[in-house]
Amino acid sequence: QVQLVESGGGLVQTGGSLRLSCEASGLTFGNYDMGWFRQAPGKERKFVAEMTWTFRTNYQESVKGRFTISLDNAKNTVYLQMNTLTAEDTAVYYCAARYRFNREYSSWGQGTQVTVAS
Repeated sequence: QVQLVESGGGLVQTGGSLRLSCEASGLTFGNYDMGWFRQAPGKERKFVAEMTWTFRTNYQESVKGRFTISLDNAKNTVYLQMNTLTAEDTAVYYCAARYRFNREYSSWGQGTQVTVAS
């Protein structure tokens, strides 16, 4: 059973940085795509970044050059380093996992709130 637990959210000023963590259990990174999604108030949840099971990375256009996804195999943890934050980045951020042969992300964490104060 896959379990994902996010941490690292909080309140930050515009232009600041945060690093989100997602501790994963019940999976091996080499068999899963790991993703970050976010949901702003009143909006649908949207893709932010992912690292595939082949360790390729993909990013939403609006975060390219500012956000970096990485993982630590020894700690079974995925990170999202977020720099140069703006108010538009305010959202609940979710970690997700997708088995490499599946089309959809099917395992989700509980989410962590990121608030960027202007």
